[in-house]
Amino acid sequence: MLLCTNSWTLLLLRLFIGGIFIYASIDKIAHPEQFARAIENYRILPWFLINIFAIILPWIELVSGVLLIAGVWLNGSAITISALLLIFIIAITAGLLRGLDISCGCFNTTGGQKIGLSLIIKDVVLLLITIHIYNSRRVHHSL
Repeated sequence: MLLCTNSWTLLLLRLFIGGIFIYASIDKIAHPEQFARAIENYRILPWFLINIFAIILPWIELVSGVLLIAGVWLNGSAITISALLLIFIIAITAGLLRGLDISCGCFNTTGGQKIGLSLIIKDVVLLLITIHIYNSRRVHHSL
C-alpha cells in the first residue's frame, strides 16, 4: 500500500492534487497565446496541433481538478490527471534529453520554472498519489 487509505486522508490528497490542477489551469486559460508558445518551445507537437492543445489542455486540467475534488466521476478524473502527468513527464524528459533550456509552462505562461530533474520528480510523486487515489477502494467523500 502506497499511502494511508483513510477516507479523510484520501480527501486531503484529492484536494491537494485537484487544487494543483485547478491552479495550473487558470493562467493558461487566461493567456492561451502565451501557453501556445510554451507548448511550442518543447518542439514535440506539429504546428497545427499547438493551438488546439493550448486551448483544450487547460480546460481538461480545470474540469479534472474540480471533479477530483468533488469526488464526482472520481476514477475518470484520476485517470485523466494521471494521463496528463504522464504526458508532462514525457515532454519534460524529452526536452531535457534534447538540451532545451525552457520554462515548463506549468503554472505561469510567462517565465516560471525551468524544466529539470526536480520537476520530473515532482510530477512522478503527483502521479503516484493520483494512482493511489484511483486504486483506493474505500468510500470516498463526495458532493
